[in-house]
Amino acid sequence: MAKLSILILAKNEEKFIGACLDSVKNIADEIIVIDDFSTDDTAAICKRHGAKVFQRALNGDWGSQQTFAVNQATCDWIFIIDADERLTTELEAEIKKILREDDKNFAYRVARLSYFWGQPLKHGGWFPDYVTRLLPTKGTYVEGLVHQKICHPFKEIDLDKSKYLVHYPYRDWEHYFGKFNVYTTLAAKKMFDAGKSASLFDVIAHPIWAAFRMYFLRGGFLDGRIGFILSFFHYFYTMAKYVKLWYFGKENRHVTEDDEV
Repeated sequence: MAKLSILILAKNEEKFIGACLDSVKNIADEIIVIDDFSTDDTAAICKRHGAKVFQRALNGDWGSQQTFAVNQATCDWIFIIDADERLTTELEAEIKKILREDDKNFAYRVARLSYFWGQPLKHGGWFPDYVTRLLPTKGTYVEGLVHQKICHPFKEIDLDKSKYLVHYPYRDWEHYFGKFNVYTTLAAKKMFDAGKSASLFDVIAHPIWAAFRMYFLRGGFLDGRIGFILSFFHYFYTMAKYVKLWYFGKENRHVTEDDEV
């Protein structure tokens, strides 16, 4: 069977990373954790689980951080997992099968089933939420500040969605809105760097369409109350992204009493 390196980026995940590490222990030949200088016991917990821990500042660049992780891997295959994700037994069995076959012409995309407040989010575009996670090490790198792209020369295959990762994207509402602020800023910067701009039409129209699509077209209403709440908040997420783009590069000048007429 081919050997597998597990790659994890982490920062202050002491409450959650132990369960993540436990979920991959049966398939890992090595576990590599890139720790963004955690101030809690994240690094110590990882070391107790036998992980190799490297401390490196993220500085808002997820692509660079993940590429650094790939470069530390000593095995022929890598599996990328986040501290807020858990491997299921079904996915574990599928990964072992792929490693036995050891065909390095392919990269594999894995479905994720997200949970929030104990409820699976099966609609509204949340599932199957395919992400590229299992692939040969050689020739792989990652680019992008937000919604990073895993770059490789292999043909991608989607594993059956019954073999999924469990994903806990938000610990609570405070965590949700923390990500809300960070991701809308990074998304606006990405659009700005690509030469895009925003208008009042974008600020009005895009949020309406985004919320309508999530709740009605993608069936968010089937997830009940949490489906409604997340669709409604997706309206504000999209608005915040375009408002930040609209004002990106502009100075918020504070008018003093001397400037006033």
